[in-house]
Amino acid sequence: MKKYGYKPFLLVVLLLLSTGLLTGCLFEGEQSLEKMDTPEEEATTTPDPSSEEPQPEGDGEETDGAGEDSEGESASSTVARELYLMDANGMIAPQTLELPASKEVAAQALEYLVKDGPVTNLLPNGFQAVLPAGTQILGLNPQEDGTLVVDVSEEFRNYDAKEEEKILQAMTYTLTQFDNVNRIKLWINGHEQEVMPVDGTPITKGVSRSDGINHLVGVQTDVLNSEAVTVYFPAQNGDQVYHVPVTTRVEKGEDEYAAMVQALLNGPELGGSLMNPFNEGAEMVSSRLENGVLSVSFNEKILTGADNPSLSNAALASLVLSLTDLSDVESVEVQVDGAEQVMNESGEPLAEPVSRSDISGAEEV
Repeated sequence: MKKYGYKPFLLVVLLLLSTGLLTGCLFEGEQSLEKMDTPEEEATTTPDPSSEEPQPEGDGEETDGAGEDSEGESASSTVARELYLMDANGMIAPQTLELPASKEVAAQALEYLVKDGPVTNLLPNGFQAVLPAGTQILGLNPQEDGTLVVDVSEEFRNYDAKEEEKILQAMTYTLTQFDNVNRIKLWINGHEQEVMPVDGTPITKGVSRSDGINHLVGVQTDVLNSEAVTVYFPAQNGDQVYHVPVTTRVEKGEDEYAAMVQALLNGPELGGSLMNPFNEGAEMVSSRLENGVLSVSFNEKILTGADNPSLSNAALASLVLSLTDLSDVESVEVQVDGAEQVMNESGEPLAEPVSRSDISGAEEV
């Protein structure tokens, strides 16, 4: 009995083992099939349109216009965005427009630079978009070094040679307003560009704000012994006063803050469309940077008006916009020798340092 009972037991064990091995082989074969059927993700040189977009300065929160905030209240359907457009004098200047709220802030900003595009009905009087009509934004690809690769459609090539630098400047300054963008590189329909397509401006290394905007270089300028700085001067179109960034040159070796202020005090090129908001004889006495606040002291000539001397709104805006363009300056405090308190045009004391966001109101700066 023991002899005959052993064989069935052995047969059952062998049967169970073979079934388990067969199941394992089948399962492993299924896994291998899945791996073969799913191709590896191919590396691509074309910017990925789905890449994470650059975030705007500040908290970076955007809505789609149809959502609700954390308290359940209806979210705003628009957001203020700074776009660099061309004014009636052919200069590139920032204008703050209310755009539909969007999570794709950088792509949207570029779309609103396209001629005959969605910006058309929002354009301030005398301003125009700069990108060729029909240009589509195919993709944005942020790089770890702060470069943003911008891929545009073939329609981008349809512009006049005289507009080439303006197009580059408008794109660069509009996109570098976002915190994680330091420079841009251009691709057209998935192909990297080493030069601009019409006039051949070199762009192999990308374009940043250090390349300047609205270049003003006088015939007497010693280019070899000078360096570029960008400052803001007021311009006027009808009742609107706005500020235009211009890149000029100052003598090498000067203190950075002093050089920039001196460029402002020298005023813009004579005979141009820009205004000089500073009085003749105004001089900077000293400057001091502490915790992001740049204190700049002037002589009394910086003030306007005999009875109630004050600092003009245009002069204050030029100083703040120019100096806060520097990475280490967050706000500007204006002091005047011999004056206990500096007043603005409205007769209000400038008791606190002035930041870029404080420059608003009737003057669209």
